[in-house]
Amino acid sequence: MSGTPITSIPDESLEVPTLARRSFDSIKSDIINGQLAQGTKIVESDLALKYGISRGPLREAIHRLEQIKLIVRIPHAGSRVVTLDVKMMQDIYTAREALEGMAARLAARLMPDADIEALSMLLNQHSENINETAGKAYLQREGDIDFHYRIALASENRWIQQNLHGELYQLIRMCRHQSGQFPSRAQTALDQHRQIANAIAQRDEELAELLMRRHISGAWEIVKKILEDQND
Repeated sequence: MSGTPITSIPDESLEVPTLARRSFDSIKSDIINGQLAQGTKIVESDLALKYGISRGPLREAIHRLEQIKLIVRIPHAGSRVVTLDVKMMQDIYTAREALEGMAARLAARLMPDADIEALSMLLNQHSENINETAGKAYLQREGDIDFHYRIALASENRWIQQNLHGELYQLIRMCRHQSGQFPSRAQTALDQHRQIANAIAQRDEELAELLMRRHISGAWEIVKKILEDQND
């Protein structure tokens, strides 16, 4: 018998999902950080070449990106990267202010002490990351190293979580990427995050909600100014 293990034979049924996942993650990241500009037409041959993959995994990745609203299919015009116009972004921030404000209130009521301590440590890590960019950017990666994600998780409210962690989450991250690039916003946002975390630690539900609402409404004012400057 040959000593070659059977696992050395490539398993295409496993390879394709892996490639699709990698493609999904790469394209998603490029959309959120603006490397793939809003409104860009999706041309499969170009993307296959850019990301070094075949059409099969790419199409699966594109389908998943459509599901989370980062790519939209337009009748008779094909697929494009989503365009966050003023109305859409205003609606997103309005929804965020309500949902995340309540999430902060609930977090102040329910978040375990150990998780509050971990939240403080997370913000220390964010401070280091901001220093690495010389204060120019405050870019939080996806998931539980995202301050806002942790607050929503701590709310223990599945409807808040489903809205903030579902398809809205990636659109929120696109919005936040824009405001996070604004001069001086990085340190301001971090300071506001610390104030919210302190209110949660003090179990001050009303203050936690108020500070979160102010934080998000302030971010919207910055994004609105960016959009107005782009349209001048």
